[in-house]
Parts: sequence; structure tokens; C-alpha cells
Amino acid sequence: MAPNPVLHFVEFKRTITGKIEDRERISGGPVMLKNDVVRVSPAATRSTHVRWTVIDRPLVDQKIEDARKNARKREIHNLHSSDQEALHRMLNSIQPGSYIRPHRHLDPPKDEGFVLLKGSAGFVIFDAEQGLKKKEFILLDFQRGTYGIDIRAGVWHTLFSLEPDTVLYEVKPGPFTPLTDKDFAPWSPRDSLPEAATFLSELEDEFRRYWKLAPRGWKNLQP
Repeated sequence: MAPNPVLHFVEFKRTITGKIEDRERISGGPVMLKNDVVRVSPAATRSTHVRWTVIDRPLVDQKIEDARKNARKREIHNLHSSDQEALHRMLNSIQPGSYIRPHRHLDPPKDEGFVLLKGSAGFVIFDAEQGLKKKEFILLDFQRGTYGIDIRAGVWHTLFSLEPDTVLYEVKPGPFTPLTDKDFAPWSPRDSLPEAATFLSELEDEFRRYWKLAPRGWKNLQP
């Protein structure tokens, strides 16, 4: 005689406070798990789920709003539980005009992957020897059928948002150590310098000309 089927279904909802409330019922017995979204730094939040969580519209919308309010015009949401985890998974929410300094992950070597969830993004790959003199332009855009990019360890790169409310899913190996996570390109300005906005605006303008895109919508306020 075949065993009786076990009723097993999952519902989830996100509250207005950023919490996910997961309900799992097995054979009618409710088990409640609450997975909170907590802030871990001025630039990042983290999911504290024990077993699983979802990347849903409320979470994406929350990170879009966080990026709008952040002075850097971008925000991270970590799905990994700590900097020491072997695999880091995150949402990277970026608004136009946010400068991500060109960098590589060389020591220790780390591959890196991005998948577009919303908006559109530009990636620039720089030559190891010639730097700014030799670049490759990669456009992630749903309309063009380009959804993600995989970047090998040690490759110089940067990315920027081409339209408001762009969000990407990012994955790379851990652990994270601030002093060694990124090797910044010596030919690029530091984030804190006024020249950073000019560097980004000129690079994005070149990217848009290459792909025959509309002019950028944000203004460089630097003289």
C-alpha cells in the first residue's frame, strides 16, 4: 500500500520592515521561521536566513531605495552569512553616476560573475598592459539578450549603471578581507577625488558612443 502523500508547501511574504516571514507546514503542522534583513554597514544589508530565502521584488525594491538614498548611489545586500564564507552571493544595486573604481581580484585570485536582474549595466574590461588605451565594452541589457558576465581572476574591470534602479546578482569566492579584496588600477582616480566623476563621465560617454546609446542622463558637476 502506497504511503499517504505528505502535505508540504511553503508560503513567504516580506513585511514593510524588510523581514521575510516563511511559513512551512508539514502534514498540517506549522513551523515559523523569520528571516530578517539587517544592516551591517552604511553600504550594505544582509539576510539572516538559516535554511533558504528568496530574491523577490520587495527585496529588490528595498535595495533600489537604499541605493537612491546612499551618497555613493549604490548598495550591497549580502546573502552569505559572514565575510568568512567560501562563496559570496549578493545583490548590487547601482544608480547612474555611481563610480566603481577600476580594479581586479588578483591576490588571492578570484573569478567574479554578474547576472542582470533589473535595468541595464555597462562593463569595461581593461587590457593588462595598456590599461585605458585598450578597452572592451560589454553591455548587459534584456532587450539585447545579454544577461550576465563572467570575469576571470586578475582582469582589470569596472561597471556602471546605464539606467536608474539597476540591480545585479553578484557571486565571487570568499573570504572577504578589505586590505586584499581589490587591487585598484593605478591609472584610475580614488573614489574620494573630484576627478572620479570626470573619469566616470568620460568613460561612460565613450561606452555609449560605442553602443550607439542615448546620452547619459546624469550630470557631472565637476568643472
